[in-house]
Amino acid sequence: MKNQRYILLCFVALLISPAWLAAQELKPIDLPSPQTDGGLPLMQALKARHTTREFKAEKLPPQVLANLLWAAFGINRPDIGKRTAPSARNWQEIDLYVATAEGLYVYDAKGNRLNPVLAEDVRAATGTQDFVKSAPLNLVYVADLAKTGDANAEAQTLFTAMDAGFIAQNVYLFCASEGLVTVVRGSVDRTALAKVMKLRPNQRIIAAQTVGYPAK
Repeated sequence: MKNQRYILLCFVALLISPAWLAAQELKPIDLPSPQTDGGLPLMQALKARHTTREFKAEKLPPQVLANLLWAAFGINRPDIGKRTAPSARNWQEIDLYVATAEGLYVYDAKGNRLNPVLAEDVRAATGTQDFVKSAPLNLVYVADLAKTGDANAEAQTLFTAMDAGFIAQNVYLFCASEGLVTVVRGSVDRTALAKVMKLRPNQRIIAAQTVGYPAK
């Protein structure tokens, strides 16, 4: 009886541990409506587009984050559900995972919100470079192969990579327009990160992208 009571107490203590409580506290984040006017003219944004690997730790304000995600892969034609980046056969198979100091979320373009995935800081796992663990935002582009229909493996590999590339370029242009800096990254331990993110077997990590304010 004493052993059973001890085991029960240990189980209760585990349930109310800080880690368990933190998991319960991660809530969906409703984003502000994206601001779709303003910014640099396209040719100026293209001229300013560049890659940077040095970032301030300063967080992006909610409005900037909302604008960034909409520019990346938001819905720009609500009547037909089409988006700011093209996708093969309109699969819309790329999910944008958002890694911040507070936790891991996935972008819900239709609901304009961030849905919680993990209540832990997984930024360090999103790449092999040191800066990823302290930069305020890491995007992880994940292809949901369940949305690719009867496409063969070669088509899946080609088209999902292209679709993620379209989104990454949108992020580059937004950053150039708004005074942010970014780098898209292929150096990712995909197997390890997939385990951290608790992805399904038919979800494939394509790339990651770090975003923040310039360090200098």
